[in-house]
Amino acid sequence: MIGAFTALLAVVIGAFGAHGLKALLDPVQLNTFEIGVRYQFYHSFAILLAGLLYFHFPNKKLITAGWFFLAGILLFSGSLYLLSCREILGIANWSFLGPLTPIGGLFFIIGWGMIIWGVGTTPSLNR
Repeated sequence: MIGAFTALLAVVIGAFGAHGLKALLDPVQLNTFEIGVRYQFYHSFAILLAGLLYFHFPNKKLITAGWFFLAGILLFSGSLYLLSCREILGIANWSFLGPLTPIGGLFFIIGWGMIIWGVGTTPSLNR
């Protein structure tokens, strides 16, 4: 459910960016916003993958991976949305946003590592 919900939000946020923000953001800001949407989509599917893999490889590391992906979406994509719109939102002086992006990226990397670890250390139920 979480993966489907974050994918749904990616569609809504992407449409808002393409139609509602296009006239308000410069090309660099719009590109930054679109990167946030893209990575939100990728990792929404990663959350779905983690859940599906859990049924074949019942290892809590796969559930943990999903939570890392969600945290990555919130920090990585969320910070890019806010950074690209900071002038519009009046938050240009929020200097803490910049460091959130790489922390979110690190959470994505940890999530993928947890997928590898979880699948690699659990015998399949179908083998």
